[in-house]
Amino acid sequence: LSYELDTICQVGYAQYFLIVRDFIDYAQRNGVAVGPGRGSAAGSLVSYVLGITDIDPLRFDLLFERFLNPERISMPDIDIDFDYENRGKVIEYVLEKYGRESVTQIITFGTMAARAVVRDVGRALGMGYAEQDRVAKLIPGEIGMTLTRALETVPELRSLAKQDETHAKLIRCSLALEGLARHASTHAAGVLIAPGKLTDYVPVYRSSKGDVTTQYDMTSLERIGLLKMDFLGLRTLTVLRDAVRLASPTADALLDLKRIPLDDPMTYALLSKAQAVGVFQLESSGMRDLLRKVQPDTFEDIIAINALFRPGPIQSGMIDDFVKRKHGKQKVTYMHPLLEPILKNTYGVILYQDQVMQIANRLAGFSLAQADILRRAMGKKKPEEMEKQKSAFLEGCAKNRIPAKKAEEIFDLMAKFAGYGFVRSHSAAYAMLSYQTAYLKAHHPVAFLASCMTSEVGDTDRIVALVEEARRLKIAILPPDVNRSPADFALEGSSIRFGLTAVKNVGRGSVEALVKAREEGGSFRSLADLCRRVDLRAINKRVLESLVLAGACDGLGGDRAQLHGAVPAALGRAQEWARGSSPDQVALFGAEHSIEAPEPSLPNVPPWPVHERLQREKEVLGFYFSDHPLSPYRPLIESGRLGDTARVRESRDGTDIGLIGVISARKLITDRNGRPMAFVTIEDFAGSVEGMAFADLFEKNRAALAQGAVIEVRGRVSVREDEEPKLVFQTIRPVATPDPSQPGSERAEGAIHIDLTAAAGPFSLEALRDLLNRHPGDWPVYFHVGAASEAEREAKTRIRARRILVRPSDELLAQLRARLGDGAVRLENGVEGAVPF
Repeated sequence: LSYELDTICQVGYAQYFLIVRDFIDYAQRNGVAVGPGRGSAAGSLVSYVLGITDIDPLRFDLLFERFLNPERISMPDIDIDFDYENRGKVIEYVLEKYGRESVTQIITFGTMAARAVVRDVGRALGMGYAEQDRVAKLIPGEIGMTLTRALETVPELRSLAKQDETHAKLIRCSLALEGLARHASTHAAGVLIAPGKLTDYVPVYRSSKGDVTTQYDMTSLERIGLLKMDFLGLRTLTVLRDAVRLASPTADALLDLKRIPLDDPMTYALLSKAQAVGVFQLESSGMRDLLRKVQPDTFEDIIAINALFRPGPIQSGMIDDFVKRKHGKQKVTYMHPLLEPILKNTYGVILYQDQVMQIANRLAGFSLAQADILRRAMGKKKPEEMEKQKSAFLEGCAKNRIPAKKAEEIFDLMAKFAGYGFVRSHSAAYAMLSYQTAYLKAHHPVAFLASCMTSEVGDTDRIVALVEEARRLKIAILPPDVNRSPADFALEGSSIRFGLTAVKNVGRGSVEALVKAREEGGSFRSLADLCRRVDLRAINKRVLESLVLAGACDGLGGDRAQLHGAVPAALGRAQEWARGSSPDQVALFGAEHSIEAPEPSLPNVPPWPVHERLQREKEVLGFYFSDHPLSPYRPLIESGRLGDTARVRESRDGTDIGLIGVISARKLITDRNGRPMAFVTIEDFAGSVEGMAFADLFEKNRAALAQGAVIEVRGRVSVREDEEPKLVFQTIRPVATPDPSQPGSERAEGAIHIDLTAAAGPFSLEALRDLLNRHPGDWPVYFHVGAASEAEREAKTRIRARRILVRPSDELLAQLRARLGDGAVRLENGVEGAVPF
């Protein structure tokens, strides 16, 4: 600690630590969740004792010199993560404390990379989309690839310049423009605090949105001696905060994530099974594949996994070596005995930049400050600097009696992996968040998933993935309900209740007014009752119609078609009542004689067909909730033979994927030859993705590409800069509806049995009937009545409900169990098998 303090003072950096500590103090006083501290600053013991980081650098073997040392040329910085919702509070505090004329955010420039510049120039030259895409895809998708390098290594690309004048001009103009700034934007996290007025130190820039940033980018600011700080908004911190609150028994006994054991068996079992949806940094399909291979059983493994899943280690074969050595399928060897204590935790693989520094320190006698210079030289691969460092390394090794040939081999190995190496302190901080989210999911899955859903409101694909994960874990997602739902997703017993703010067109102000009226006057009895009691300044026709379409008013009597038709009249009546109930007005014969007219009946309109009800529900929720058009195909989709839309979104360019989905949107355009082609949005249980059917394929499959059709497609993933991945269709096949009578069909014939004597609490038969009628299908419903005691269960009478046939959707079962209790509802010959009472 003394050594670090001396170093910090020597480089004039002490005040910076105190400023950062002040930001964290402010955040913690004002309920802003702060991350464990990441980046190389996590290697500082001073940062640890000041509470800037929660990562103990001694316990996790982190190096201070990777962060700060007297020989470091560029000034380092401390990255601080704040919870996503409240990051703005901390930035506002900085503006107030240091003056708005001294604080601003930092500009960043998007440049024309090799593929992007070809597409931009191709568009300017009037080339068709398909041809732009074909030329751009000839450029290898490697990190740091340039058009010049691509021309040297790809003969087909070189030959294009000789093909015709258009392609020659495309290549010529692209070479001239490559690397130039394409657009300016604001750095995601960087904040500059100047010692005085900003304009005394740096020119400023005002964006079209009115935001003020520096005109100099981050690198230029460092060169003129100004210091930036990174204030990052991390959604995971919001999830952790909310999940802890939901999972804790009382507000005074909050679960302390800083004290959870780092050797919890349930957490490692969850990760080894790759059940990582919602787990920080580990939920992509590639990460889940890596979890299955590694089978993590220590915190050290999680640190390694965060560092391994990057292009360098993947392309170098480092992952395979790591996995084989961990599981004893490949012998762990060390080029010199002194390497064993450094590389033991990574099974002889150089995985972290810190290990490169430790090797130079132990074998060649470099100080850790000198070792950091070596590490940077290896990363930048400058020949002159590398030769100079190599000479010093070999000389140091010779003093430690390491043979010159062996020292040279070790240096070459270090040089190979230094470019791939990850900052261990950064990986350790990320691993801590990964572990904390996995721990919550393993021990408190309902609270964790409810918090994840609340944090992702507005991102339909994420909500779809989380709802599907809850279904897989057999956690019921209860529908939105004006009598039960709060603003956010919440716990209701062992289920998750849908939050009302997740309904489109329903703002938090509307929900707060609705909840306030419910708390003051009890449950709403009808749509008219709701309109009369809720502040009409907070709700309007659009809000109410959205709540009806989402199913949030299903408990108010009638079906959705009737409720939807009743909204205008209910609002009009409530407005008249509000005018008549003003405290400034008095009834003609006195208040005691005032008569309230009976509520009008709901309009007599036919119920919406199932497909229309689902489509309208999707309009306001963003996805199908109560049921899904693909439900009959679930066994086929989950057979493992095909991928899904989530895999498309996570895949690299050129990956081949097949999936089954329903077409939710279709847009026809003409290609450069005037032939029709289609952009198709295809949805499945994991979300949605856009696909393209070029002219030839579209002509052959025009009939199959109708909106609402279920199709099986195979295609190639296309990833363009700054765009969501698309799927270029190669084959299209319509999928026939499964025959319910065939084995393996999810909708096999069966019946729903409801034991009324086993109900967990009071219930209304009328409300039960209305609920069942809202889910029309072909399954009969049987009520069991008569005996309440265990000894007389056999004496119960079974009564079939007349004129009621239902579809046993997940929503119906969840609502029945929420009202009557899990033990009162059983399926016969259905998805849960025959379970007698």
